Amino acid sequence: MCLLQFGAFTANAAQAFETPVIASNEQEFLTNLPIVLTPSRLPQPLNEAPAAVTIIDREMIRETGYRDIPRLLRLVPGMQVGQERGDSHWVTYHGLGNDFPSWMQVLVDGRSVYSPGNFDGVDWTSLPVTIDEIERIEVVRGTNSVAYGSNAFLGVINIITRHSADTPGAKASARAGTSGVRDLSLELGENSETGGLRLNAEDKRDDGFAGLHDGKHFTLASLRADRRIDDHDELMFRFAASNGSRELGYPDSTFNNNAERGSETLNATLHLQWRHTPTPGEEWLLNYYRNHDRTSEDWVASAALGPITANVPLNRNRSSVRDNLELQHRLTFSDTLRTVWGMEVRHDQVEAPFLYYGAANQSSDLARLFGQTEWWFKPKWSLNVSALVEKFDSDAPHVSPRLFANWKVTPQDTLRFGYARAWRQPTLFERYGDVRAVYQGALLVQPYMPNPDLQAPRIDSLELGYLSQIQTWNTRLDVRLFNERIENYIIRVSHPEFTAPLLSATLPTARYENLSAPVTLRGLEYQFDSRPLPGTHLLFSHTMIDRSCNDAFVTQLTAPYSASLSWMQDWESRWSSTLSLLRMGPMAGGTGFVPQSQYVSKAYTTLDARLAHKVKYGGTPLEIALVGTNLGGRHQEIADRSEQFLHGTNPVNQTSPMVWLTLTFNPR
Repeated sequence: MCLLQFGAFTANAAQAFETPVIASNEQEFLTNLPIVLTPSRLPQPLNEAPAAVTIIDREMIRETGYRDIPRLLRLVPGMQVGQERGDSHWVTYHGLGNDFPSWMQVLVDGRSVYSPGNFDGVDWTSLPVTIDEIERIEVVRGTNSVAYGSNAFLGVINIITRHSADTPGAKASARAGTSGVRDLSLELGENSETGGLRLNAEDKRDDGFAGLHDGKHFTLASLRADRRIDDHDELMFRFAASNGSRELGYPDSTFNNNAERGSETLNATLHLQWRHTPTPGEEWLLNYYRNHDRTSEDWVASAALGPITANVPLNRNRSSVRDNLELQHRLTFSDTLRTVWGMEVRHDQVEAPFLYYGAANQSSDLARLFGQTEWWFKPKWSLNVSALVEKFDSDAPHVSPRLFANWKVTPQDTLRFGYARAWRQPTLFERYGDVRAVYQGALLVQPYMPNPDLQAPRIDSLELGYLSQIQTWNTRLDVRLFNERIENYIIRVSHPEFTAPLLSATLPTARYENLSAPVTLRGLEYQFDSRPLPGTHLLFSHTMIDRSCNDAFVTQLTAPYSASLSWMQDWESRWSSTLSLLRMGPMAGGTGFVPQSQYVSKAYTTLDARLAHKVKYGGTPLEIALVGTNLGGRHQEIADRSEQFLHGTNPVNQTSPMVWLTLTFNPR
């Protein structure tokens, strides 16, 4: 029975993926590379993957002490992450994307979490995944549409949860700190010879960034069950949901178009998986999932129309459902040749009367067929040939190919080079979003106008990668040189001449359009991962990007540089510490509600820290940890353009330090 599986790990497989702190000899050092599953859907050592991959394992997740997943992603080369406020995360690779980025696929156990009800982006705050249940996060840096379709245009974030048989028993933790941080979490698990069952629950709340209407309170729960039926078949079931509220808006927005208000969100998912391994070299995987989310968010705008004041109800109430079925088949023909192929169908349904004027119900259908082959045509050379055919609705099908070669120059050094082409399907909101404010039959504003003729952007990516294991200091060096050329990039363009709303001079009409000129990103990103001494872990990442486009604002969507340096230390006396220094270059961060605003947030440096101590309380292991984020002073990361437009260059939404104390009973 194969121990490696996509999205469902056995306990033995999870242990096999762990990297030793110090290799005892050269052979052990050369064979301790982790196995990755995301780049090609084939389990393979890191130096055989046809892509650059960063792994955030369970140990690193624990050592940072972070409360949310996007904070972890700041440690990944090339990732550009920011917050407009405490409950709003903007997560991109190389910065490109609108206010709800959907240019990088986000998966949980192979299940896409993009939502047509969240403007086809990811709502990281309501995502029903607790930090405690994550086994590892694999981040594919570079286009990977051949494996996961349209949203993997610039890369993939695959969040893999732990097998339910892993670490049975009970675990509980509590957090309290500044900014109203009050968190409680609980994990209960049990296992048997045939599988396991685990429940994770968490209640999270805080007041967000100081000076903003920014509080949130969310409750999350997930139940995962794994059952081995016989030596060839295993079932996985996961049900997860989150429910909560958050505060949004500003007190002085134009016409109260972005007024202070509250938002209620429900996010639920059901994931079923059947895994069949008739022989050691063959595997069938059948996945079905349903995602459902619902958001209530309404307020009242007011505008002076001569002698009267028009009070206009506004809302972003929306509900969506996604049903997805996928079949995958892996085959090993010999020691040098193996392949994986599969097919997927999906149906999206969204209801949002105010966001789609006159056509509240929108839907989209997807069908895709994919295949990848890995061939070791020489002892030190492998070739990965991949292709995906994808069709959305009535659009013409798109073909995404990839050709990569890996050359093991020495047992310690591997070169990777290749080419990939990918397409990104315009989202429902980009094509059909139609937002209007109407008062007594008169059109006041139409900030979003539909554009059914919007074309799919295309990327052509060339990459040269280098992965080296250096026995000195037990160091791994990962380097990626890239050239990414994007045609038909989607931007929001102001068109006050198309309609004549009464208030168009203040809030002009705009729509999403394809940029006529290409966008080119060229650059270098690298990461040092070193363990020079027992208990010492150093991680340094650096990215430099040259941005080229005839639209100056589009180039500002990407920061020209970013870097992070983390020092994680186990002091061998039940004490441990982590320091992370983060640097982000100037970045616009999305297109914004006001299309003519071209505000760019300044570069900033910030510091995160954690100090932990393990003791025993009544015979029960207890960990006490003090964690702080944004300790480098207040700074702005992502501007709310509609509000920033009113205040010139004075930042209106700055981050604030947050410090909390965590008590964990039975830490693992």
